[in-house]
Amino acid sequence: MDTLLYLIATYGLLVVFVSVFLDQGGIPVPAYPPIIVTAALAVDHGESVWPILLVAAVAAVMADWFWYIGGRRLGARLLRLMCRLSLSPDSCVLMTRGIYGRWGAPSLIVAKFVPGFAAVATTLAGETGTRPGRFLLFDGIGALLWAGVAVALGAVFHEAVNSVLERLEELGRLALPVILALIVAFVAWKLVRRQLFLRQLRMARITPDELRGLMDGGSTPLILDVRPEAQRVTTGWIPGAVFVRSLGEAALMPNDEVIVYCDCPNEASAAVLARALNRRGFKRVRPLAGGFEAWKSGGNTVAFE
Repeated sequence: MDTLLYLIATYGLLVVFVSVFLDQGGIPVPAYPPIIVTAALAVDHGESVWPILLVAAVAAVMADWFWYIGGRRLGARLLRLMCRLSLSPDSCVLMTRGIYGRWGAPSLIVAKFVPGFAAVATTLAGETGTRPGRFLLFDGIGALLWAGVAVALGAVFHEAVNSVLERLEELGRLALPVILALIVAFVAWKLVRRQLFLRQLRMARITPDELRGLMDGGSTPLILDVRPEAQRVTTGWIPGAVFVRSLGEAALMPNDEVIVYCDCPNEASAAVLARALNRRGFKRVRPLAGGFEAWKSGGNTVAFE
């Protein structure tokens, strides 16, 4: 524990930068505790907390910039990879992606405060073609607010932080194992939530071949496309599909059979909407297995207008 406190006291700004950069880069490293502790120590020593705020904000924007560039160059492929690896796979579902679709770049101001949204918001900004200057403006404001809350907590409650540090120091060699155990417990909790979420997505799917058979047979069901509008315009859509941005829009179009498709791992967005429609009285709602990518790769017709 003495070593950890020494590192924060001696290399506080570097510790803050690395922890924030890793956290915002997608690695489950807690960023708030180092910021709070560093700010508390700065106040105790009569030092300014402004450098801490600026370093944390710059680190966050730098990490976000890499996701933004990845979204511009890789688009939906990077989003699918993020959802597949994320400890919070629900971050790619309809309601979360709908936030950016509705509010655009200004949503980056609060993205870091919304669980599950911050993980994909910066990538969505790149995927949807948000201008670099506009992205940096709103993401920078959001980073300053996010870091400012942590710095303010450390500055205002520096005496309480010191009490906690004293208790940890009393634990001696047990302090570091306790901290590591808490981090492991946090990651384990995230993994459990991931498994529970994936279990909720288990429901009957319809394959692209089965859907094409229905369409060729003249009994075309109501087809809902829940992907971001920019992605739909770029890649096309299943002929006859209706674009929906929210559950409210979909719920206004009752039909005997509804097919929902997206473009994310496990058909998460489609399955979540299908479940919600089931609860609202839609009797036969199925996600499209493999989503739009499976439909397109199977050589099926794709519409652009």
